[in-house]
Amino acid sequence: MPSKKNGKKPSPRPRKSSAAGNKSEQKRAAEHRERSGTAHTAHEGSKWLQGGRIAPRRIDGSESAADLIDGTFLAYNAARLREACQLYTRKMLDDDVTVGLTLTGALTPAGLGMAAIIPLIEAGFVDWIISTGANLYHDAHFGLGLAMHRGNPSASDTVLREDGIVRIYDIFFDYDVLLSTDAFFRKIVQGPEFQRPMSSAEFHALCGKYIRERERALGIGNKSLLGVAYECGVPVYTSSPGDSSIGMNVAALALEGNKCMIDPNADVNETASIVLGAKRGGGKSAVLICGGGSPKNFALQTEPQIQEVLGIDEKGHDYFLQVTDARPDTGGLSGATPAEAVSWGKIDPERLPDAVVCYLDSTVALPLLTAYVHARHAPRKLKRLLDRREENMRVLRDEFARANGAPDEPADTDAKLPMHR
Repeated sequence: MPSKKNGKKPSPRPRKSSAAGNKSEQKRAAEHRERSGTAHTAHEGSKWLQGGRIAPRRIDGSESAADLIDGTFLAYNAARLREACQLYTRKMLDDDVTVGLTLTGALTPAGLGMAAIIPLIEAGFVDWIISTGANLYHDAHFGLGLAMHRGNPSASDTVLREDGIVRIYDIFFDYDVLLSTDAFFRKIVQGPEFQRPMSSAEFHALCGKYIRERERALGIGNKSLLGVAYECGVPVYTSSPGDSSIGMNVAALALEGNKCMIDPNADVNETASIVLGAKRGGGKSAVLICGGGSPKNFALQTEPQIQEVLGIDEKGHDYFLQVTDARPDTGGLSGATPAEAVSWGKIDPERLPDAVVCYLDSTVALPLLTAYVHARHAPRKLKRLLDRREENMRVLRDEFARANGAPDEPADTDAKLPMHR
């Protein structure tokens, strides 16, 4: 219909191009734009194009690690690492969030205990830990002043064995490192304070105390995450106490009548109480998972323990961040996605946007994540959950009793936890 103003028909509104649209019309429209010099407007209004535009700065060597991640890690697993760093820094480290770290794979032999995990603990960025026993055993080498060396993974293992050298891929160390570390653990575990059943957190705290004493005697500073965790009040659990050289030495001493016993029941309930205590204190729970395996399951099963087994109303962890090189399609837990964890009650379904999986080697991701968080976030006050084990367990016991038919009683005001001390 002619325009009332000039008698001309109004220009047709440009139609958005689409792979589902008329191809000849789209081609002619594009050619018309080019001839007329009309600016390309793309689909700026599309809901799918609200992500930041890919326009990275040039890398010239002047940028920090954090700037590099924010400015150039824009796609693929680099983008997932950027999202992981930003989730950790912008949400998981709020004062009301309790952060659990899980460690799988030979991270401490590679020096990541000293380089990354100790700085995270000391800055209050990690509140509790679940690790393989092997990581804690190899961590102790450094606290005892023993040496690990870089090596060539193509070396003959037969020759290495003959020369008394042990290999963890490209990490070499003297066989006597194992013997000396074994002797240290056997010596301290014979002490009177070890002669009882205890959770692995209690056990590792005692070990950490003696490792710190050895570090001070040697004058070598803080080399062991167990020693630093003890001083910072960070409980350290292992999901399979017998599956490491530490557990093997405890078992050997049991043959001689030693009474040290790591109680897995205590571990299951204490880890669940940490998560419940965080939630009932008005806060949130976050998990930072390096690798997968048993420590990942042990951290995530806290919610099914609370909900399914104890019958306490809960929704799941609030924040989920995993670095893994495992695929989800093989059905293994190490590659299982946070969406799958929702079906088990492990992750709060309403918090799935706050879940990131980065498919990357932890030895690459963890140093970058540590550098990023120190650059972008001030240290937090230590929660010292090791000192609050009984408080948290009282909350768990009270809620379990109420959920399972105990008569109504006045609320125990002492059981209401503060967010942090």
